[in-house]
Amino acid sequence: MDPEVSAELFPHVRIVMGTVIGLGITRLLMTVAGIIQHPHRGKISTLHMLWIGSMLLELVLFWWWEFALHRVQIWNFGIVLFILTYAITLFLIAALLSPDSVSEYKGYEDFFLKRRHWFFGLLGATFVLDTIDTLIKGQAHWSRFDWSYFGQVPVGLALCIFAWRYADRRLHLSIVGVHITYQLFLIFRFFTTIS
Repeated sequence: MDPEVSAELFPHVRIVMGTVIGLGITRLLMTVAGIIQHPHRGKISTLHMLWIGSMLLELVLFWWWEFALHRVQIWNFGIVLFILTYAITLFLIAALLSPDSVSEYKGYEDFFLKRRHWFFGLLGATFVLDTIDTLIKGQAHWSRFDWSYFGQVPVGLALCIFAWRYADRRLHLSIVGVHITYQLFLIFRFFTTIS
């Protein structure tokens, strides 16, 4: 592909990707608004609300760190499809936290725990997708990171497997706590500025 055409493609990819991410953010915010408007419609859960907060932050972080794609010199359909697949995976996670109704369940936590296989399967996939995404952005981007960034893949996958297998509330609260703490660590360590 002509380098000039490649340079012009990035804004279009970013618009479509941003639309998908925006839909995920909208879905989560509508769930929070629904809980505020109708607090007795479903039993509110600390676990569920923490995951909503964590995934809102994840969606914003994804939008932020995808700016590094402007460095990609050669675009092809595979890269575009990959970026959209990653964004769609994050949207699906947001959708799993934003049920249309929890009337069939004991509340949001019961819904979340009964849908945890899908949630943690998709979340586990994002750790792998993030590594591929980092590779796509090139050696200069890859070399910014150290073990504290790349260690998230084995640790994140292990935690997703535990959460996928067990419905213990304390385990799930611990995992979301680790996830949020790690997100904040990444923000302060790597993502406060775009270099």
